[in-house]
Amino acid sequence: MNLFNEARDVIAGGVNSPVRAFAAVGGDPVFFKSARGAWLETEDGRRLIDYVGSWGPMILGHCHPDVIDAVVQAAKNGLSFGAPCVLETQIARKIRELMPSLERIRMVSSGTEATMSAIRLARGHTGRDKIIKFEGCYHGHSDSLLIKAGSGALTLGIPSSPGVPAGLAENTITLSYNDAEAVRAAFAELAEQIACIIVEPIAGNMNMVPPVAGFLETLREECSKAGAILIFDEVMTGFRVAKGGAQALFGIQPDLTTLGKIIGGGMPAAAFGGRADIMSSIAPDGPVYQAGTLSGNPVAMAAGLATLEKIDEPGFYEALGARTRQLTDGLLSAAQDAGIPLTTENQGGLFGFVFSDDAPIRRFEQVAAANVDRFKAFFHGMLDAGVYLAPSAFEAGFVSAAHGDEEISTTLDAARKVLKRLS
Repeated sequence: MNLFNEARDVIAGGVNSPVRAFAAVGGDPVFFKSARGAWLETEDGRRLIDYVGSWGPMILGHCHPDVIDAVVQAAKNGLSFGAPCVLETQIARKIRELMPSLERIRMVSSGTEATMSAIRLARGHTGRDKIIKFEGCYHGHSDSLLIKAGSGALTLGIPSSPGVPAGLAENTITLSYNDAEAVRAAFAELAEQIACIIVEPIAGNMNMVPPVAGFLETLREECSKAGAILIFDEVMTGFRVAKGGAQALFGIQPDLTTLGKIIGGGMPAAAFGGRADIMSSIAPDGPVYQAGTLSGNPVAMAAGLATLEKIDEPGFYEALGARTRQLTDGLLSAAQDAGIPLTTENQGGLFGFVFSDDAPIRRFEQVAAANVDRFKAFFHGMLDAGVYLAPSAFEAGFVSAAHGDEEISTTLDAARKVLKRLS
């Protein structure tokens, strides 16, 4: 029985999100039936150490008892009301406590919905149309964000997917991540037309690329001078790299923030929020329309709230960060012993590694030039050894509080053997 072929018969592409198809690494995707702690169980009975964590939400590990109990209790009271419930207020209050820049919050159901809504709000609030984004950052699949860079910093962008109208590219400026001078040049020419900048404060969708000194500060400065809105897309980094997200880590306060993944605790939930005066432009208080039938549904709110309560416990991020560093230090050491060029990054429960000797990795072009074939071989070698990594060289990885000495040491033992074979 080939589960992937069966899925392809009824599901477009055989998957419900493209990276799951293993197109970037080859072979058929793994089908999972259960998970607990740091481990996954496949449909054919294999146990794998998980460094994908449902692409970030599972910061406590899978099936944390507090989260499961909260979900069960909420589900017993009803799966969805399509009307206000107290859990929405409670999680919004908790988010604001942990991330004070979110003075007002709107819950939604996905990160794409959060970023799409935040950009619409920025345009509606400022009365401007143009947005700035950065090559290598991913903000979901809404039309305005599927625009790649043109041939020059200020040339028109190009739709990167069929179905995206070319006209949208006229209002999307795509610059190089970590290029502060390009940002200054864009504002020097177009300041009065720019509604917002949207950026991953730590890029996690071209592997893991931190900001260089002064980059985020330049974004804040240029937006403040021009009356544009600075949006931090913390769908990935929010509560993953630090308790207050990347904005707390770097001491930069955005005007709007988008969140997802961890705030749903594994259930579909996301949010956008920020300055109260900007958020007052959202309906019903203001003219910018946004709505969602399942936004703030009680089961997702319960899972998210239980997760946020756990990560707020003393010492949580110190322990998580130490475990992640143990992993990346071990990977780097194993690669050096095998004579294979590798660069690594880590922060909180987020990590990345790139098969390249061009360290440190700070630009999209550096990631694109890395040895992808070596990553493919490493991915499959690790999978055969019982370790599940993201099936793409351009995705960051995730460590959870459930990863202990056993999981890390087993992972590094496998990495040493696989890298030695690849050398």
